[in-house]
Amino acid sequence: MHFDDRLATVLRARAGGTTAARTQYRQVIDLLGTMPSEARGVAIDQAFVRLNELSADIPANDRAAVLAQPGMRLRSPRLLAQLARAEAPVAIAAMRAARLSEAEWLDLIPVLPISVRGFVRHRRDLGPAVEAQLTRLGINDRGLPPMAASNDRSTSVTAPPVNAPAPQTPATPREGIGAIVERIEAFRRRRAEAQAALLQASDGSNVADHAAAQAPTLASFDFVSDAAGRLVWAEGSAAPMVSGMRIAARDVASPALSSAALTDAFRRCQPIRAAAITLCGAPVIVGEWQVDAAPDFDDLGHFTGYRGRFRRPAPASAAAPAPDSEADRVRQLLHELRTPVNAIQGFAEVIQQQLFGPTPHEYRAHAATIAGDAARMLAGFDELERLARLDSGAMKLEAGTGDLVAIVTATVQQLEAHTAQRDSGFDLVCDDKWAHVGLADEDAERLIWRLLATLASAAAPGERLRLRLRRKRHVVRLSADLPASLLAQADIFRTEPAASPSPLSAGMFGTGFALRLANAEAQSAGGMLEQRGEVLRLELPLAAKAAISETAVLTENKGNAA
Repeated sequence: MHFDDRLATVLRARAGGTTAARTQYRQVIDLLGTMPSEARGVAIDQAFVRLNELSADIPANDRAAVLAQPGMRLRSPRLLAQLARAEAPVAIAAMRAARLSEAEWLDLIPVLPISVRGFVRHRRDLGPAVEAQLTRLGINDRGLPPMAASNDRSTSVTAPPVNAPAPQTPATPREGIGAIVERIEAFRRRRAEAQAALLQASDGSNVADHAAAQAPTLASFDFVSDAAGRLVWAEGSAAPMVSGMRIAARDVASPALSSAALTDAFRRCQPIRAAAITLCGAPVIVGEWQVDAAPDFDDLGHFTGYRGRFRRPAPASAAAPAPDSEADRVRQLLHELRTPVNAIQGFAEVIQQQLFGPTPHEYRAHAATIAGDAARMLAGFDELERLARLDSGAMKLEAGTGDLVAIVTATVQQLEAHTAQRDSGFDLVCDDKWAHVGLADEDAERLIWRLLATLASAAAPGERLRLRLRRKRHVVRLSADLPASLLAQADIFRTEPAASPSPLSAGMFGTGFALRLANAEAQSAGGMLEQRGEVLRLELPLAAKAAISETAVLTENKGNAA
């Protein structure tokens, strides 16, 4: 009751200004943070609501500064779980100020976001049970080694076990960028020495192949997800391989590709029953799975995630066709390429956001450039994987009834922000008021944007392109004039690097690759993209309902004519 009275007093005051808001934020944090974990009540629930309102008005760095103040001790797992889902500076400061028992850490860690668990790993006051839990969840070997007292790099280092976490020391402003780079180099040296020692101990045998050969085949595993659908806990040996995956992902870049039924159930927070999902990654988890899960809600009725099980589908009576090995190899290669690029992008963002302390503006600008380049590379990897999966038949676009008239019209209007400045763009003529194709809106919009943005980026200043859209029997035809720069090419589908940067870049692989990808998307939907002289023609089949409607109209017209 003592806490509830104090909370009621704090909550009665309204934070009218910036200073008052910060003061109330500190007071609410103090009261909630020192409450016992079993504390419940209306005032406590209201305090958490007020905390969310204050967080929306106070910058993240200011909130992080409050949490980093001396004497701050956060002993409430519920409060820490909420702070962990805030911006990175707030989550990091909360994890540093946390003062939990081993049992409380064991309950809290599975519901923390993946990135925040890595900062928990940096603590040195965790018990052995918590360390073991983090290892099971795949949070391992995330720290950098501390700076050596001497600059002599020839000092020998005893190679630790490959999976042993490297000791680390948080960077301070005085270390600077050079010190951080030295720590990264030291980390790489230690990993290389550890791997060499392990290979020597195994008499030169291929450790990775041996481990893969000994790995058991997973038939099922239980899991827990957070409200965003990310797996925050998984059973046994599956944990390191699936932690962080999303159970409702439709992006081809994701290691998990969910069925429409699964994503629809997730969006509605409904139970999931035998929903299909495809995983890629380690050999023991790659392939088709089915998910059975029930949604979880907290005491206030807020959705908190799913608890359920992954299981392999029952074998079909007839032998299923073997998966396309070439597409799988491309997917594995891109996965290996994404890992270092993601690491580079993450470290560049750390420098740019000054998470390790003040950084000179010149370094921040350089880091921003690196982060942008990494993002473009990752986007290119996504497009390359999408083309490989479409060409091999491993992926099909989602069926639907997207209206191409509305989509093309909206896309042309969006492109005008770029084309109007150059007096270029499209002269659109639509012969019909509607043209529903057999594609879902999202896939149809992606295809049209890729096609028209590529043509707009290739058009010269002052060059207008005619664009005509019409229904023709059971197909929808979109015809576009080719820009002069493309007409000069012997093969517009030939892949070549982009010649010069453009606000409407066709991607890191150039215009030809973008058109090849658009053609693969069209063919996956039962259509085609081809060059007819000076015109580029896209044809897509009418959606089933639309085709039936058009047939009825034609029949009625013939009857009237008779």
